[in-house]
Parts: sequence; structure tokens; C-alpha cells
Amino acid sequence: MQLAEKYQLIRKLARSFAETELTPEILDEVEDTGIFPSEIQKKMAETGFYGIKVPEKYGGQGSDHLAYAITIEEFARVSAVGSLYVNSPNSLGGMPVLIAGTEEQKQKYLRPMVEGDIVIPFGLTEPGGGSDAGDMRTTAVPDGDYYILNGRKTFITMAPFADYSVIYANTGVRESGKRGITAFIVDMKLPGVSLGKEEQKLGLVGCATSDVILEDVRVHKDDILGRVGEGFTDAMKCLDVGRIGVAAQSLGIAQGAYDRMIDYMMEREQFGVTLSRFDTLRFEVARIRMQLESARLLVYRAADNKDKGLPYTAEAAMAKLAASEAAVDITRKSIQFHGGYGYMADRPIERMYRDAKITEIYEGTSQVQQMVIAADTFAPKKK
Repeated sequence: MQLAEKYQLIRKLARSFAETELTPEILDEVEDTGIFPSEIQKKMAETGFYGIKVPEKYGGQGSDHLAYAITIEEFARVSAVGSLYVNSPNSLGGMPVLIAGTEEQKQKYLRPMVEGDIVIPFGLTEPGGGSDAGDMRTTAVPDGDYYILNGRKTFITMAPFADYSVIYANTGVRESGKRGITAFIVDMKLPGVSLGKEEQKLGLVGCATSDVILEDVRVHKDDILGRVGEGFTDAMKCLDVGRIGVAAQSLGIAQGAYDRMIDYMMEREQFGVTLSRFDTLRFEVARIRMQLESARLLVYRAADNKDKGLPYTAEAAMAKLAASEAAVDITRKSIQFHGGYGYMADRPIERMYRDAKITEIYEGTSQVQQMVIAADTFAPKKK
């Protein structure tokens, strides 16, 4: 797929930054310490990656979703956890404010987030909810000019070092009978806010995750995002966009694994010839390449649809489903092609394999994506 020149330049910039800053030595250190260097985060912000699609008046670059997807892809090609730091302010960190925030809230939160001065995670998932995000037990009870929040959010990425968090809470039952869910921006320093233990994860080492616990937390009504009772709808809009980001991250992981597999096959000799000469392996690579390129087209189409104002909910779900499956499949096959070397921790492919799995789970499991696609498929067609 031939991209316009501006997208080629964006790819070149993102790839150069990722390959220069996220060196094998740095990534090994991240794996050993569990800490992603603050100096690199600062450089990411200064280079403009934290505000790729945030409007210029809030300090961002004002670019589109295709540029965003390409950037995330290029970072994930080198480091999935690195791509997560770029993705957050452009996706679930910034989108709730962009979609539902007042002008005052956008000015207050977006610029410092784009500049790397504050972190705002997305607090939707609960211990008993999982994929059933609408079954929300966190409550927000009005008390004069305040709401009293009680509940627990789970698996919240970046919570351990967050300054604020978007928290979705049940504020009552709407006339339709459905629970009215409202979004709040919660200062993490407020009395009653605490964290669960920092989770030890299979992959994405270097980006801390924990629960957020709310016990009689008083949040002013001015910190409501959007309209009371409409938070769930806004959250789903955020996830639609977020799935483009996860799909792009998946695509990058898959591309990185593919590149390393091809390089290895061109160098590794068995029975006097390189692995690239064995037809059995060559035919398998052909199918892998087809899977990779198919996923790329779906990711770019979803981003392009969003940019053109076309329907993209099902397209984003298809992109995430296809790309995440490609990431898991291709990293697994890349390890297999590497043989015993691929299983060793000093080879990046084993890290990529561990990182890939989460893409089939977060921001909607593969089963949820199938539900979204099926619902769109069988929805009544407009005449």
C-alpha cells in the first residue's frame, strides 16, 4: 500500500526515534528493572509523539488517525511497552477529555498531558465486570456540590504513577431502566484514593498496572466529564478509537517479529544452506506475510474511515481482532523458526511473544470484537 508522502515522513521519524532511543540495552534494562526511562518519556513528549492527534490549540500536532496508527506501529515494531507510552495520551488517556470535556477541562488537562507533565489513565474495568463493563459496581452519590465515590477499578495501566484518573461510576438508574454511568476526573491525591498492589504481568514490563481503590472520595461536580448518566456511551466511543491504537500496536509487534524471522532465516545455515532455501519454510513465510499485510490493510482502513467521518466501529473491531491474532501467531512462529535461540531471554523475540498476548485481551477481548462485528453484520440496514 503506497502511502502519501506525509505518512512516509511520519513513519520515518517514528522509526528513527524508536530505533535510536529504544536500544536493545535500554530494553533489557527495562525488563530487568520494570522501569521505563523518564528521559525517554520526556524526549517522546518533546518530539510531539504524545500529542499526535490532539488539536494544536491544546498543544498537540493536530494530525489524523492514520498518522497516529503508523506512529504506534513503528514504536511497537521495536518495543510494545514504548508504544504504550505514546498511545496513552493519544488514546484512552486523552480521548475521554477530548470527547466529553468542557473547554476549560480540555485546557486544564490536555496541554500538560501532551507535554508529559501529567498522566491520566482510564478507569473503566472492575474486578467483577471484565468484558461486561456496563455491570458497574463503583458508585457516585450526590452530596451538595460533590459526589461521593466508592468502588474499585482493576487492571488500570499507569495507575501507580498517575496524577489524575478518569473514573466511571454508577450515578443511578435512567428512565430506560439502564444504569446511568458518569465519568469523573479524579485527582489521585484526594483523600480516600489508594492503589492495590502493583501487578506482575506476563508482558509489557516497564508500564506499571494496579487497581484504583475509592473509599468515600469527594469529587466536585465541576470534575464531571460530559453529561451525568452518559458516561458509558462516551466510554464506548473512546474504546472504538482505542481499538485502532491496539490494532496498530499489534501490527507493529507482528512486523517486528516478522523482520527478525526473515533476517534470521537469511543468515542461519542448516545442512549447508540457509533456512531461507527450504521450501517448507518459504511457503510458511508466504502465509505469514499474507496474514501480516491483511492485518495492515484492516488497521489502515479503520483509521482512514475515522478520519473521513465514515462508520468505523466494526472496522476498528475487525482491525483489532485480525492484528492481535497476527501478533500472537507471528511471534509464536518466529520463535519456532529461531529454534532454541528464540526461547532464550537474550533474544528480543521472546519478549515480543510475551507482549503480544495482551493485545487479544485489553480494550475488549477477541470475543468482544466478534460480538461487535456480528452485531454490525446483522443490524437492520438503512434504506
